[in-house]
Amino acid sequence: MGIAKAAYEECRKKRLEENKKRMEQLNLNRLSEALRTTSSPNTSPMKKLRPKIARQPGHLTPVRRSSRVADKPPPNYKEDVIEPLGRLRSRSYTRRDLLNRVYASDEDRDYAIERAVELQSSLDSDFPSFVKPMLQSHVTGGFWLGLPNHFCKKNLPENDEIITLEDEEGNHFQTKFLAVKTGLSGGWRGFSIDHELVDGDALVFQLVKPTKFKVYIIRVDQSEHDNEAQDNGKDEAQDNADLDDRSKRIKSSDQT
Repeated sequence: MGIAKAAYEECRKKRLEENKKRMEQLNLNRLSEALRTTSSPNTSPMKKLRPKIARQPGHLTPVRRSSRVADKPPPNYKEDVIEPLGRLRSRSYTRRDLLNRVYASDEDRDYAIERAVELQSSLDSDFPSFVKPMLQSHVTGGFWLGLPNHFCKKNLPENDEIITLEDEEGNHFQTKFLAVKTGLSGGWRGFSIDHELVDGDALVFQLVKPTKFKVYIIRVDQSEHDNEAQDNGKDEAQDNADLDDRSKRIKSSDQT
């Protein structure tokens, strides 16, 4: 082992001598001494920063503006108070008492539907029509009126549309028809409240124009009045005569 260590030392010394001769050939020793003498011990490797000079308010320079807006007054970015817009005028209706709903009896409901069907049969067949009995959801709460699906698919527009409802006195009401849901939404509430519709009333809708219904109302409480009339001596023939007179008036109004 001592022989190997001696051989290693001899090889190391030989390599050091070779490196020393190579450095002398390249003049590396002189170059390192020259660098040591020229370098100043007081200089710092960090770059010296210039102190910031605060600008005085009187030395503000104007902002450069485009020639397109040079002749225009400078913009004002101050927030101005905007007055709120007035609310759109809308028809106000008193809220119905949902806790005191009155439900029609099955007998009165069937009687109103029967009278509505009779009235429908007297209308001009050239204009499609249907009978719609009123439920609580139609005349209170949500005020949503679903129309017969087959009637809507056959006669009404395929897209949402404004449909006009005309009552027997010639008053017009604008309603929103939803094609996908096949029903009347906006505007139907006003029609229902203005005509004081209640549960059990039966309505006849006659499509006189592509987006216009003529609406006839059969009151559910009409059966009570009819019964009183019969008790006073009026028979069923008189009721039919009244219905015929009403049908004649309807036909005359359709012709005009």
